[in-house]
Parts: sequence; structure tokens; C-alpha cells
Amino acid sequence: MKIKLLCFMVILFLPGLAAAQTVDEIVNKVLAARGGISRIKAVHSQRISGTINFGPGADGPFLVELERPGKMHVEVTVQGQTLVRSYDGKSTGWILNPFVENKSVQPMTAEDISNISDESDFDGPLVDHKQKGNLIALVGKEDVDGKPAYRLKLTNKKGEMRSYLFEADSFRLIKWEGTRKVGDKEVPWESVFHDYREVNGLQFAFEIDSDAPGTGQAQKIIADKIEVDPQIDESHFGKPVAPAPAPAAEAPADSPDATPPAGSDKPPSEK
Repeated sequence: MKIKLLCFMVILFLPGLAAAQTVDEIVNKVLAARGGISRIKAVHSQRISGTINFGPGADGPFLVELERPGKMHVEVTVQGQTLVRSYDGKSTGWILNPFVENKSVQPMTAEDISNISDESDFDGPLVDHKQKGNLIALVGKEDVDGKPAYRLKLTNKKGEMRSYLFEADSFRLIKWEGTRKVGDKEVPWESVFHDYREVNGLQFAFEIDSDAPGTGQAQKIIADKIEVDPQIDESHFGKPVAPAPAPAAEAPADSPDATPPAGSDKPPSEK
């Protein structure tokens, strides 16, 4: 009886210890479901290509290239214009955004650089989470679209919080909840993961549906191809090259402006 009472008192007054063991078990099962920690860490580079859709009339191809340690190259083309983001994995990043007033290549801000580590870490926040300064807590078990799921709350070293929901049976990530910066505001954002497929022994979601509830903002990502350990041109992680201005269109031959004035021996283009 004394032994049972002692065990009860340990659980009662040291809930953090019991919770930490449960969290570690779930994290280990999640990483095993992805393909195993050794296989995840063995990947040197990734390339993901497909289509991204921001709404009617605003869709196009995208490309994401990642390479250790923390290098990233992103291209998104919408309405014939291509946005490029690149990061060297150390301290320098660049943005080429044709959708803003200043269309020249711009260096990333200090805030961009601070935030980009999450994007360029293709291991994910659960791999070596303690070394990365990510605190993980088990919130509980709940229903997500008719499926039981574990909700883990992650707090990174900057104090930012987000939630990950993993299907209780498969331990695959099925939903992410956090915030996303839109303009000068942080708005709630959530992503739902579908269509898992195996590539080189690792599991990847080939469809990600995201939205900011109540705002009408949404995007759908469909991957056509995911490559593990492709050869990537190192220049992709440096400063992007701005596209050359489109040449002025020549007037057709029967246009009045294309007719040389009387007495001229040169066409207008050479005058």
C-alpha cells in the first residue's frame, strides 16, 4: 500500500515527468512513421515541384529546393510573374518580388533571416527538438475530421507557439495551426495535409490545403514531383538574377509609324 501511495504521489506532484515521457513516445512514433530518424537525417537535399493556387485566376507552378545546412531556393510563378526567394544557409538571403513597387532584387530583412530557419529545415521541428530549443507539450487527444489525433503544442526559442495534430493510428501529420504574417499583422493560419506517398523510404504529403479562417485567404499546394537527394546548382542559393526587360515590340510593316518619312534612307528604328 505504501508503494502504491508513493507512486501516486510521484505522478501527482511530478506531472511534467510523466507528460515528457508521453511526448517523447509520440515524437518517436511520428518520426518512425515518416521513415525513421536515421533515414531522415541521411537526406542531403530535396526538390519539390508542382502547382500552387491562391484563388481563381491566381495559380501557377512552384519550385522549392533545399540543401543542408539550411539552404533554400523558392520560385512561385503567378500570372506570368515569378517571385524568387533564396537563402545561403548562413546569414544572407534575397527576394525578387515582381508584385511590389520595387521590382529589383532585395536583401532579406533581419526578421526574414530570423524566421527562415523553419522553412529551410527540411528535417522538421521535431527532429532534435531539444537541441533546437523547441519545447513540446502534449495538449491531449481530439477528433479531426472524424479521426482521433494527438495535439502537440510547440514553443520555439523565440517564444512563438504552433500546434501539430498527428493521426493517432498512423502518426502522420494531418493538421498544423499557427500564425502567419500578412502585411503588418499576424493572422491565424492552418494547414491540412493529404495524399501521403513514399519517396525513397520517406513519407511526404503531396497536397497541402491552407487558409486563414474568417479572412477568405487560402492556398492549395499540389506537388507533382518530390525528389530526394537531387543535384542542385549552388548558384540557386545565391542572389537571384533579375529578368532582363522585355524588348519593345516592333511595329508591323503596314503601320504608319513604320513607314520611313520621305527622303529618308533609314527605317525609324535606326534614326
